[in-house]
Amino acid sequence: MKNILFFGDSLTAGYGLPALQAYPTLIKEKLKEANYTDYNVINAGLSGDTTASGVHRLDRWLNQDVAIFVLALGANDGLRGIPTRETTINLQEMLDKARRTWPDVKIILSGMEIPDIVPGRYAAEFRALFRELAIKNNVFFVPFLLEGVAGMRHLNLPDGVHPNAEGQKLLAKHTWAVLKDLL
Repeated sequence: MKNILFFGDSLTAGYGLPALQAYPTLIKEKLKEANYTDYNVINAGLSGDTTASGVHRLDRWLNQDVAIFVLALGANDGLRGIPTRETTINLQEMLDKARRTWPDVKIILSGMEIPDIVPGRYAAEFRALFRELAIKNNVFFVPFLLEGVAGMRHLNLPDGVHPNAEGQKLLAKHTWAVLKDLL
């Protein structure tokens, strides 16, 4: 059995929804439908996680045998205005840990964005850091995990931030578009 580790925050955890509606579980269903029965999905999403806390939390999963590592952290960094340099360093550290621990691992980095309405250069720098990391590390890339979901009231919970069941289906679609080619 090959493990796919989804390492993220509330978006991965499926905040406010039954676990069955979180996008990693939807990916598990797609794997079954496509007859990839030798893959196991691990949802290591933790609500509120930042890249800084993720660096340390990842250690808990390093004893697993992981074939595909989906790194989907950074949204909370953006919401909190954490300097992009810090977010970049933390994501790089997690990518390095993954490669050291699982030399043959295939890695998907899920990009995040914050609205352009945020004043100054921060939004542009934040968006760019994910693309730059993906290129530098030669990893597979989901440009914006919340593409078509962010800001869409009908695809989010009443808090306007977390995807509802329909929104989670789009997160699964974006991730599957990249993941299916790695199987």
